[in-house]
Amino acid sequence: MLDTLWLQSFVAVARTLNFTQAGASLNLRQSTVSEHIRKLEAACGARLFIRDTHSVRLTLDGEAMVGFARTILDTNDRALRHFARADLRGSVRLGVTEDVVLAGLPELLKRFTAEHPRVRLELTVGLSENVRQALELGLLDLAFVKRRAGEQKGELVWREPLIWIAAPGFEWDPAQPVPLILLVPPAITRTAALTALESVGSSWQVVCTSEAQSGVHAALAAGLGVAPHARSLVPPGLTEISSNELPPLGDVEFVVLAGVQGRRDPARALIDAIKQNGSLLRRTRGRSRDTGRQDAGREHRMMPQHEE
Repeated sequence: MLDTLWLQSFVAVARTLNFTQAGASLNLRQSTVSEHIRKLEAACGARLFIRDTHSVRLTLDGEAMVGFARTILDTNDRALRHFARADLRGSVRLGVTEDVVLAGLPELLKRFTAEHPRVRLELTVGLSENVRQALELGLLDLAFVKRRAGEQKGELVWREPLIWIAAPGFEWDPAQPVPLILLVPPAITRTAALTALESVGSSWQVVCTSEAQSGVHAALAAGLGVAPHARSLVPPGLTEISSNELPPLGDVEFVVLAGVQGRRDPARALIDAIKQNGSLLRRTRGRSRDTGRQDAGREHRMMPQHEE
């Protein structure tokens, strides 16, 4: 068995490449960190660092150990969190926006319920403003929703740009009104799109209004028009478009809001899970640089073409 204290010291040294700094980050003496590394190397039968008077660097075995150590420590932490909260029980009424439900939220909730089997979840899906209103009326304990950049209520999970999206190959005549596909009022993305277009004096026409994000995605896939959307939640088969005819939409923030009952332990545990797993909730997690370059090229080709 590899002692987790040894592994914590190893990861700290691997991160800082400095025994003194590693000790300070762990509130340990440098000599204690050195002893942990010596014991870990003895247990593994391999040298993990090359040290001299001027530098510290990982050996090949040390580089391999970084992955093992982080996995072991992460599993250990998950186990401790699970049993520390194994007695959590009760219910949490959570309201969320549909675009998050269509992305990574199911996986997060699956993990949460596995770690807290005695907590019963009730899920409500709707527009951000409607979910927020239900929270204020006491119908929900928590709301995971969008808010306009600059608002103060809620605990921030992440911030990102709103963008224009359409089906690949979509084109329109810039001399004509912008064909808009929008959620029903009071959707934040709808307000952002109309405000941005009006601010630059662009003409527009709503060609589709939907009560659900899935309806917006279907109309986009059919090539009916363009829509505002959170960048990290764009579904497969649709793409960001760029054009001088489409003004910037600004940023949007995803936040967790808590009602009176949202201060209880089960709700607090879910808030922590959402804040700690923001990357899991987004569709763009794990995208490679090559994928990003391909998307950039595709966005360039999707620009509306002016008639000559």
